[in-house]
Amino acid sequence: MTDNPAGESPAVRLEAVRKRYGDVHAVDGVSFTIRRGEFFGLLGPNGAGKTTLIEIMEGLRQADGGVVEVLGQAPWPRDTALLPRLGVQTQSSAFFVRLTAHEHLRTVAALYGAERAAVDRTLALVGLGDQAGVRVEDLSGGQRQRLAIASALVHAPELIFLDEPTAALDPQARRTLWQLLRELKRAGRTIVYTTHHLDEAEALCDRVAIIARGRVAALDSPGRLVARGGSSVWLLVPAERLSEADARALPGVTEVTRESDALVLRTEDAGPVLAAVERVAGLHGVRTRTASLEDVYLHLTDQS
Repeated sequence: MTDNPAGESPAVRLEAVRKRYGDVHAVDGVSFTIRRGEFFGLLGPNGAGKTTLIEIMEGLRQADGGVVEVLGQAPWPRDTALLPRLGVQTQSSAFFVRLTAHEHLRTVAALYGAERAAVDRTLALVGLGDQAGVRVEDLSGGQRQRLAIASALVHAPELIFLDEPTAALDPQARRTLWQLLRELKRAGRTIVYTTHHLDEAEALCDRVAIIARGRVAALDSPGRLVARGGSSVWLLVPAERLSEADARALPGVTEVTRESDALVLRTEDAGPVLAAVERVAGLHGVRTRTASLEDVYLHLTDQS
């Protein structure tokens, strides 16, 4: 993660930001900063306030109160000098569907005053070089998603907002995008990232903010959030090898649940429980799982 040079403002600064719709507090006193060069994840269930918060940062929506600074400037009212420094990909991106992928991206690049060479370079970057001559309406859902990402990157913005960018991608395309995002971070770009794939946030983000009911429920690096979440270990035992009653009777097992064709045994001390499972059922097919960001996320959002 890149530290700010002395005297340089953070990429984003929010202080006590509020937004309500009628009786609903969509954003309820949110405060945090995002450092320049940071890969920052914004996580939360649907309706938690993430989209409203992102739109406030992007200058698409006015906050009811608080301080909002993006690259040292207020994003609202809309600042035409700030817009070329931002890259925005939304879940429902608009396209010129009758144009080819190259023509679409060339149009977007022209709006930002980006050089024409950036179009070919960006299409190749997102893996659409071979589809440059294909009409947007004929692209697959995953290809359109990559074109939306290309539209956010073609003008080389300093700060990039990506909203569920891997939602329509197959596993291989998803991992390819991960590599692209890591390269952008190494190049010093700041990335604000929303996703429901918690493994993605854990693998990519320097820090994450978990939003629940318009408030920040937790903010830290994924590793520190997981470490604070406890030391539980889950043993996955093939269900045909062990009954739920016998599993609950094992010393050290604090919880037993069913997951597909396995019993999931939760414990704070895996060694003795593994030994007990070996005695009564054997260890063939037994798997272990430690706490993850998903466990922390589910706990925080369930409690909020």
